[in-house]
Amino acid sequence: MALRCIVSVLRFGTPRVAPLSTAPVPREQSAAGEQSAAGREATPGCRAAEGARPPLPVVDFGNTQEAYRSRRSWELARSLLVLRLCASPALLAHHEQLLHLTRRLLGQRLFDKLMKMTFYGQFVAGEDQESIRPLIQHNRAFGVGSILDYGVEEDLSPQEAEHKEMESCTSAVEREGSGTSKREKQYQAHRAFGDRRDGVISARTYFYANEAKCDSHMETFLRCIEASGRASDDGFSAIKLTALGRPQFLLQFSDVLTKWRRFFHQMAAEQGKAGLAAMDMKLEVAVLQESVAKMGIASRTEIESWFTAETLGVSGTLDLLDWSSLIDSRTELSKHLVVPNMQTGQLEPLLSQFTEEEELQMTRMLQRMDILAKKATEVGVRLMVDAEQTYFQPAISRLTLEMQRKFNIEKPLIFNTYQCYLKDAYDNVTLDVELARREGWCFGAKLVRGAYMAQERARAAEIGYEDPINPTYEATHAMYHRCLNYVLEELKHNAKAKVMVASHNEDTVRFTLRRMEELGLHPADRQVYFGQLLGMCDQISFPLGQAGFPVYKYVPYGPVMEVLPYLSRRALENSGVMKGAWRERQLLWQELKRRLRTGSLFHRPA
Repeated sequence: MALRCIVSVLRFGTPRVAPLSTAPVPREQSAAGEQSAAGREATPGCRAAEGARPPLPVVDFGNTQEAYRSRRSWELARSLLVLRLCASPALLAHHEQLLHLTRRLLGQRLFDKLMKMTFYGQFVAGEDQESIRPLIQHNRAFGVGSILDYGVEEDLSPQEAEHKEMESCTSAVEREGSGTSKREKQYQAHRAFGDRRDGVISARTYFYANEAKCDSHMETFLRCIEASGRASDDGFSAIKLTALGRPQFLLQFSDVLTKWRRFFHQMAAEQGKAGLAAMDMKLEVAVLQESVAKMGIASRTEIESWFTAETLGVSGTLDLLDWSSLIDSRTELSKHLVVPNMQTGQLEPLLSQFTEEEELQMTRMLQRMDILAKKATEVGVRLMVDAEQTYFQPAISRLTLEMQRKFNIEKPLIFNTYQCYLKDAYDNVTLDVELARREGWCFGAKLVRGAYMAQERARAAEIGYEDPINPTYEATHAMYHRCLNYVLEELKHNAKAKVMVASHNEDTVRFTLRRMEELGLHPADRQVYFGQLLGMCDQISFPLGQAGFPVYKYVPYGPVMEVLPYLSRRALENSGVMKGAWRERQLLWQELKRRLRTGSLFHRPA
């Protein structure tokens, strides 16, 4: 009875999808002809008619005096030095050897001091929750909040990481050879990509060791949530689902969800609906029933019971959200790992069985998620679920959605993360916005570009599946703005929805401010948040904060030696980002020269 015990934990007692109206939902079209959230029918939480509102505050990202008012001159000099070093390919190519050599020459005590004066001091807030408090309070005094993240990682060799990944992503049945995995190549573990840190920038990586280690990660996340609650009444905390359980479940669940959606698209193509946006793809139920019956998947009576007026309304059509709901109503989670084979027309199990221990591991992952969400509710902190690799992400997004259904009733407590470098990012955003509207919970999103591009491209090319990443930087930039515009349109009509614009790109921030002004979204509404990493883009964060916009720094902390893996990837990220971001270094140098010229080199922030 594989996974039956998980149903009550995953579903969280969530409501069924609301019946669809027989009338089409009105939508306005943007200049590009895209579907937007404008022109929608009124929903709970929509804005009432308002009088004239004050204009958006003017933000000047080129005013260095205001941008760096919170920073002392030696901090500006450190930023200039560190960011310049991060743009040196020769230095970064050998940074691990240089760190090791420096530690041997200086000894641990002097090495720690050097790191705190340079890279560690630039990108990490401190060693523990007490030592980071002054920085959090200082930034908050200048209008910038904090998203706490304990940046410690296990220092594994590539061979150790590979071994742990293969063990934790393969079921007992597969390891013993008594069952054959029917998962697609993308959702199987591959030894060549066992070390998930390789080619990854920014994001921390967790490898499964045992259930006790997952409990330890949960306790760390709980402490971060509590610290965020003490630091402010409007805080965020970030979590990763791969830290909370065995990734085998995420791989298998992702494969099922992807195949279920692909089955819908196959049926759509048969009805001549291929190529449409996800929310525009509406299938004729009668034709769909006939197709499914011909495949012999179920009897005609059974099939007719899937498509009722209670679940689908009386429109006679079915969209991808309706189709996704069927995986709940007709299978339960214990049958989730059964998917249609398009060649044979039969439903096939991915694996023949699960061990009792594997079922318990999956249950514990969901229970840990629930504990974290309840703690966040208790202390008034928003929880951001970080995005991860595409072979985990469908499951991560679905589990996050289940938490949103339970906890985002009055306001968005759980935020899902959307990676806009993915080709299907716009479909993912529009489907989730629509689902939130139908079911009546509050949509919360963080939009990012993505941290796994190099690894994702290499894996797709090596294993042989379609590259999930947009082909160019410009395509990703356009996708980010397209998704952002859709969400901002939704915010105009739904005062309870919220979005975090996590971007270091000044053009994206300016685009957001311009659309906020056009849509009447004011910073006082606290619907649109901005986010940047600690140690980067102060010329964006602090002018926004001082103008009254909700803005946050992603604040990692932890002992020097234990955050070195994080610092290494931060340096590598900057090598790609900062070579092109010459503007930040230019502004830092401009402000230092201004202070020298005006005799304010010993400026003290106030």
